[in-house]
Amino acid sequence: MSNLYIVTGAGPVGTTIAEQLAGQGHRVRILTRSGSGPDHALVERRAVDVSRPEELDELFAGAAAVFHCIHGSAYSAAAWQAELPAAEQTVLAAAGRAGAVVVFPESLYSYDRPDQVMTEASPRRADGGKRGVRTELLAARAASATPTVSVVASDFFGPHVLNAHAGERMVPLVLSGKTIRVLGKPDQPHSFTYVPDLAAAMIAAAGNRKVWNTVLHAPTLPAVTQRGMVEAYARAAGSPAPKVGSIPGWLLRGLSLFSAGMRELAEMTYQFERPFVMSSARSEELLGLRPTPLDKAAAETVGWWRDRLASRQEAGSAA
Repeated sequence: MSNLYIVTGAGPVGTTIAEQLAGQGHRVRILTRSGSGPDHALVERRAVDVSRPEELDELFAGAAAVFHCIHGSAYSAAAWQAELPAAEQTVLAAAGRAGAVVVFPESLYSYDRPDQVMTEASPRRADGGKRGVRTELLAARAASATPTVSVVASDFFGPHVLNAHAGERMVPLVLSGKTIRVLGKPDQPHSFTYVPDLAAAMIAAAGNRKVWNTVLHAPTLPAVTQRGMVEAYARAAGSPAPKVGSIPGWLLRGLSLFSAGMRELAEMTYQFERPFVMSSARSEELLGLRPTPLDKAAAETVGWWRDRLASRQEAGSAA
């Protein structure tokens, strides 16, 4: 197998995949519009818009796998529908010509029975809004002649994870001792996926032809609660757990009458008002992976945030 891997997007997933591959001694070419990405001798950063096919044949040549990790320009069904399907088809076509498998991170949005524990065999037929876009993307991948793997994760946490329920909305507030207000009900069971575990699963899937053209679940710990995540961060930080309040779904739904942004967020409140639980047992068996223990994952996340906040403070002082 080739020692070259392509990563599109330098968000938390793309960055972590690139770091893990480079750490294993593989060459990585990371493609972003800005030319950003991890600073590593084995990581080549290129400024490329992957929705435009002109350069992809040359860039994908000789690659073993493509990890397609781009996001929409906005958190909205309209932006996703306008941008993501076309970009995926462009990448799939170029990867097919290069003989490379395409591995995608995926969400739980397409699952139409989220009130039940979601497994690899659960139906994925949700329609309408952002959920419907994810369903359509999965169907298009299944229909593609290029081999694919979609690796499903729940809400992210971990290093590099910023705009997330268990990211900047929790960790900096734990470190400062401020009250945290979570979406929905803080004591409902909720699955959280540690991004390094998702990245490891995507890399393992790329190298295992037996799982190509399937949908897998990233190794994910048994569900905790949003309050439980706050408490895990507090233990890792060696500080008292701060108070946890809530932003009720009815409030977001009311605000959605006047704000498009609130409307997009309110669409997903079902995930936080009732149990929202996934199982990754089958995929763990197939890939030979296990999720990182929560205390270790929380400690690594808190350590990353402390370094980030300290760097920002130093930069501010220097300015």
